[in-house]
Amino acid sequence: MKLLLVAVLSAVLSIVPVSAQTRPLVVVTKPTPTPVVSIPAPTPPPMTGANPALDELRSKIRLSSTKYETRRGSIGIKIVSLATGKVIYEDGAERYFMPASNMKNFTVATAIERLSPDFRFVTSVFANSKPDETGTVKGDLTIYGRGDVSFSTSFDEGDYFKRLDDLADAIMRAGVTRIDGNLVGDDSYFSGFAIPGGWEWDDLQWYYGAEVSALPYNDNTIVMSVSGGSVGYPCIVNMTPFNTVVRIVNTCTTTAAGTKQDLSVHKSLDQNVFEIGGTMPVGGKYSNSVTVTRPAELFISLLKDRLEKKGVVITGTRRVISGKDKAMLAVASSVPPIEIAKVESPPLSLIAAKTMKPSQNMYTETLLWTLGEQGRAFSVPDSVKNNPFLESKSTSSDRGLFVVKNFLAEIGIAPDGIVQHDGSGLSRHNLVTPSAVADLYVYMATKSRYAATWFNALTIGGVDGTLRNRFKGTKTQGNVRGKTGTIDQVSALSGYVTTSGGERVAFSIIVNGVPSGPLRVSTIDEIVNQIANYDGKLD
Repeated sequence: MKLLLVAVLSAVLSIVPVSAQTRPLVVVTKPTPTPVVSIPAPTPPPMTGANPALDELRSKIRLSSTKYETRRGSIGIKIVSLATGKVIYEDGAERYFMPASNMKNFTVATAIERLSPDFRFVTSVFANSKPDETGTVKGDLTIYGRGDVSFSTSFDEGDYFKRLDDLADAIMRAGVTRIDGNLVGDDSYFSGFAIPGGWEWDDLQWYYGAEVSALPYNDNTIVMSVSGGSVGYPCIVNMTPFNTVVRIVNTCTTTAAGTKQDLSVHKSLDQNVFEIGGTMPVGGKYSNSVTVTRPAELFISLLKDRLEKKGVVITGTRRVISGKDKAMLAVASSVPPIEIAKVESPPLSLIAAKTMKPSQNMYTETLLWTLGEQGRAFSVPDSVKNNPFLESKSTSSDRGLFVVKNFLAEIGIAPDGIVQHDGSGLSRHNLVTPSAVADLYVYMATKSRYAATWFNALTIGGVDGTLRNRFKGTKTQGNVRGKTGTIDQVSALSGYVTTSGGERVAFSIIVNGVPSGPLRVSTIDEIVNQIANYDGKLD
């Protein structure tokens, strides 16, 4: 019996898995928690009871910014008295937000401060020699651009050729009647890729995604218009101004009046080819500003036409040279060019307003890149680390961003208060704090030598620019001045407003992560109206 029991026990043990028999004893110990360092969220100023009216204003602002509908988004606010510098209200002011076009505040303010309101862009005309007694220039005539954005209908009440004619007239006043050579556009002033880093490809077809050029023309866009023709026949496509640089492939078909429009407009990346497809009903119309790749080619093409219309003979063709091309030509030529003519832009004070009020991206990027080229005159000492002015491969944008960064540090804005990747805010990689924006506005109003230029560049509520349709019929109309910002999921407004009690404040309100654009805007406007309607004291 004992032998039988031993045999059974041996059999049972033999079927237990070897791994279970040999698995070592594992002792589990509770790990020591790793300390978590977090940035405490700023809290709004407490309601002290010392100023019930101000406490009520703060309560209204808090209610507007904490609506149920915006709960999944983020709202940052900072409001500062210009008279005392006292913070009237802040919530989320030290947190990062995507600024959209509120980034333009930093770029344009730096341009005004560093370049001065009287700065003018210069476009020069060079030749190997002055025209002879017959008015003939032997060899090429070169137009050297430096980013004059005023070659645009925006500066000449819709006239596409006013500034080109000014340049053509300057050439003729220099005695030129014949060019025995080519008309050359020198696009080498700026360095770096023409499209700012961080821009998304589907923005590049439309006017707000125009590239940067030393020879810009009409905001580096043309107007593409499509209308219905006869039923069953191709749609009618026009471009303004007419030119031979842009090519149109039209497969759009006209359908009967009253049918649904199904139009497609597509620009090939890095090519001046537009494909117009789909359908357009009889009587249907479409028009939009679309970008031009290598806009210097359009500039030189149209200038050649204007010169020839004025009687100047050009025996050669037109062409554009880049920085690389120019370097090769400089090696091949021992004759230094002679400036025979030039034209200047309007002052920066006007360009700043033409930039800020309509929120013009390409102008802002051009200002940033100009800071990068002009910045050697006012950059920081050579001892500063990571100074792109000491790097041979740095771009105009790199240097411009460096100039902005140093200006902001100089006026006391926190170094980490802004993460800047472009000048205009179209890049989704930009980050700012509402505190940094508000602090900039306080500085520009109270300490800047050029406060008037800055103030006049801002859009006015209910009057002009991007605020022309907002605040109408309220105490804020004609009162608030500032800069808007809008991209997908983002709205912002920073600026100045005067309360009903006669006190001026600077403010910055940025909304991120709220899908509804109208909801974002109405939330911002509600808060600004509350400030404008406040008739109490701010102390």
